[in-house]
Amino acid sequence: MKNSIFIIGLSILFAIAILSCRPQGPGVSATGDAASKVYVPPGEHDEFYNIVSGGFNGQVSVVGLPSGRTFKILPVFSVDPESGYGFSEETKPMLNTSHGFVPWDDLHHIAISTTDGVHDARWAFANANNTPRVARIDLTTFQTAEILEIPNSAGNHSSPFITENTEYVVAGTRFSVPYGEDADVDVPIATYKENFRGAITFISVDDESGEMDIAFQIDAPPFAYDLARGGKKVSGDWFFFSTYNTEQAHTLLEVNASQRDKDFIMAINWRKAEEYARQGRGEIIKAEYAHNIRDKNSHITTSTMKEEVLMLDPTELKDIMYFIPCPKSPHGCDVSPDGEYIVGSGKLAALIPVFSFSKMIEAIENEDFEGDVNGMPILNYESVLYGEVQRPGLGPLHTEFDGKGNAYTTMFVSSEVVMWDLETLEVIDRAPTYYSVGHLMIPGGCTAEPHGKYLVAYNKITKDRYLPTGPELCHSAQLFDISNGRLELLLDFPTIGEPHYAEAFPASLIKDKQVRFYRIEDNTHPHATKGPAQARVEREGNTVRVYMTSIRSHFRPDNIEGVFVGDTVYFHVTNLEQEWDIPHGFAIKGANNAEILIMPGETATLKWLPDRVGIFPFYCTDFCSALHQEMQGYIRVSPAGSDVPLTFSTGE
Repeated sequence: MKNSIFIIGLSILFAIAILSCRPQGPGVSATGDAASKVYVPPGEHDEFYNIVSGGFNGQVSVVGLPSGRTFKILPVFSVDPESGYGFSEETKPMLNTSHGFVPWDDLHHIAISTTDGVHDARWAFANANNTPRVARIDLTTFQTAEILEIPNSAGNHSSPFITENTEYVVAGTRFSVPYGEDADVDVPIATYKENFRGAITFISVDDESGEMDIAFQIDAPPFAYDLARGGKKVSGDWFFFSTYNTEQAHTLLEVNASQRDKDFIMAINWRKAEEYARQGRGEIIKAEYAHNIRDKNSHITTSTMKEEVLMLDPTELKDIMYFIPCPKSPHGCDVSPDGEYIVGSGKLAALIPVFSFSKMIEAIENEDFEGDVNGMPILNYESVLYGEVQRPGLGPLHTEFDGKGNAYTTMFVSSEVVMWDLETLEVIDRAPTYYSVGHLMIPGGCTAEPHGKYLVAYNKITKDRYLPTGPELCHSAQLFDISNGRLELLLDFPTIGEPHYAEAFPASLIKDKQVRFYRIEDNTHPHATKGPAQARVEREGNTVRVYMTSIRSHFRPDNIEGVFVGDTVYFHVTNLEQEWDIPHGFAIKGANNAEILIMPGETATLKWLPDRVGIFPFYCTDFCSALHQEMQGYIRVSPAGSDVPLTFSTGE
């Protein structure tokens, strides 16, 4: 009862804080010349690519900074009828899992590949929170190239964070669950402490191809693992995770997972764990998971089911896992550019603890412990602490850095971003956000070399900021100039879905490396039609395959007869264009899936099941030329068993 009263009282205080601290009114930019600072003239390009998570829409948006313009919605974990992703036969396997075809997920976090801790922008990684997966996006094509399911996990929120040289993508489980031999056993939820486990997954990334694989997992206590960061430079061999629910509660977590004054930052020496994994000092456990890879020449995705992982036990390998006490219910866990400082952000804390990596190592060497978690050491808080930022605001969540000795932390409850000195821990500046800011992003701000020019705050509430749109209002991003040692609001703009996190990097890294078209001669799709003369229709029993070409401004073949009710028809459409930005679409009346959008030089397949007699038009859905409207054709469907011969027209 006392605990409930405490939580209710705390909630009332937070509500009062929101009312007193939230900006009164919509606010304006700090200076009159803000518009000129974000204006990108016609014909010129933005300085940064900003890769933004879409939250509950399961996709990624590509945004230019400083303009705030959205260039592309990139399908990752959710089907996309605009492009045919998840509908075409080539992309359906990308969404395969051990649970079957999963057409949606909740995408929270982004990581951009790094070398020596600095963005190289070869790949973007994204997490699927609901059905645990990690995706790899090729940033020369802005297409999802690979998705790897994560077994022994539930709620893949603490992901996809990377090591300095992208050796590993790392994922922690939000929901601890039974796994291994207990995964399929019917156990009561009330046995949480006895039967549930956490898992930390290290996914290897091939340095040349980017291909991922689960290298090993680490068994962990049944806490909730929220966010994480890899160390840098001096701390480059370590990984740090925020944890909550160290109470190991399983019901009414709002109350029962907020009992302790401190939870933990979990520190893992991944370099030693890697060594133990190579020595085979773990247990091979049963684990079913899907690995889906798109071939770069055929553009066909292959899905492979895997059956086991290597699990390391930190209670036996005693020098890989340590716990740092951290107040209270920490969410963010961020590492400074030099790797020396680990910043914890407790959602219910009235301060920001800053831990010293060098002090942590000293405490480990001196066995300066204040307890243990299942035999794994808890380091002494005061021994590891560098200092505390006092009274920074209410509800600290996330911190990033400008490379000039300053840190910036979001305050969810008091709706503001706070700038503070990383050495003195003194607050330098603060700026209101509109409203309830979650993540923030500084281009390169999570790397060893931040670009201390802009900061973007991602806000959860936008009342009074934009034209209303019914019961649900859009989420927003706000762009601040931080180049002059203060926070200056320049722009706010609506976002796609519910963005959680983003990473931005200089556009110069990749804009001249973009694939403009796929070479026809490199197309290895087994049903590619590499020239008009190859266009044809073939029957194999009840299967009809249409080998079709598309080029401005016609399909070949464009009239097809001899298809029957009950047939399965595959339209294998090859775009013969060899020019940048000339995709073609294909759609047919009555199809119950979607269109397909075929890039220049690519082959894509739409499966169609004719279920009635009639004439069915098909057409190009993507405007391609002055005669785009003429890019169409017909298919005749006759009754099953008819003697209508299979014929097709190529316009000759």
